[in-house]
Amino acid sequence: MQRNWEIRFTETIDDLLMVEELQRIVWPGSDMDVVPAHLLITAVHNGGLVLGAYVIEKSADINQRMVGFVFGFPGFYQTPDGPRPKHCSHMLAVHPDFRGQGIGFALKRAQWQMVRHQGIDRISWTYDPLLSRNAYLNVARLGAVCNTYLRKFYGEMRDGLNVGLPSDRFEVDWWVNTQRVKRRLSKTIRTKLDYEHFAAAQAVVVNPVKFNRFGWPKPSGSDPGIYTNSEGENPKLLLVEIPADFLALKEGDLELAKEWRQTSRVIFEGLFNAGYLVTDFVRMQGETPRSYYVLTYGEGTL
Repeated sequence: MQRNWEIRFTETIDDLLMVEELQRIVWPGSDMDVVPAHLLITAVHNGGLVLGAYVIEKSADINQRMVGFVFGFPGFYQTPDGPRPKHCSHMLAVHPDFRGQGIGFALKRAQWQMVRHQGIDRISWTYDPLLSRNAYLNVARLGAVCNTYLRKFYGEMRDGLNVGLPSDRFEVDWWVNTQRVKRRLSKTIRTKLDYEHFAAAQAVVVNPVKFNRFGWPKPSGSDPGIYTNSEGENPKLLLVEIPADFLALKEGDLELAKEWRQTSRVIFEGLFNAGYLVTDFVRMQGETPRSYYVLTYGEGTL
């Protein structure tokens, strides 16, 4: 497919007003949660970064249609040697009509390039761990890793995507100078790993899932022995299944979605406390799509 959009800096008030409007489209229902243009322009002029994806038009009008953006700003994290700088990537959005074209990946890659030029080696952001599409982009394609689970991080959210559920989030780390990330972002196509690869490597499925009579996956608990073994015999590879389409499941059965939130919260918190790290994400296509996080044991996985 020929690309009909381009990525460029978003620095003018007119462009940032388009960022406002795109937020309303992607997260409908709560105008109070929109990051306003006056805050965006302040951030941009003080070390922050807003990149936009614009439809390429034949005319030279600078106010072309924006179909995606990424927004972040500088921050700090604590180390034993004191605070170190990082880039906080706060928002990534793609217009619903333009999803599946690689815009999100291109925006993140452009962000990666700019943050490296700033001399910063870490980018962090949060996302809902039950959203398969986001997990695939963040972990499988971009190479972010995660061992931090945040309960109810944003409090009660009122927009259409999040209303009705606790705002639990993964906080992922994107170590921009690592070979892991550079390989994911290179133009050389990465060998695609699927479920069978990890099954052949004897990965243990933590939460075997069954489906109810409506075709929705039902969450199951995990065997605590998988990640609390005091003898150091923890499996090196684990798989944690999540719904292939959590938003559809939530719309069809909100109580089941709440059950997924509670059950997966316990699983991920337990695994992270035991020393596991999310390092990959695989999807199984077919009549019944399946989605799995891949977790590896020990810090050497980076």
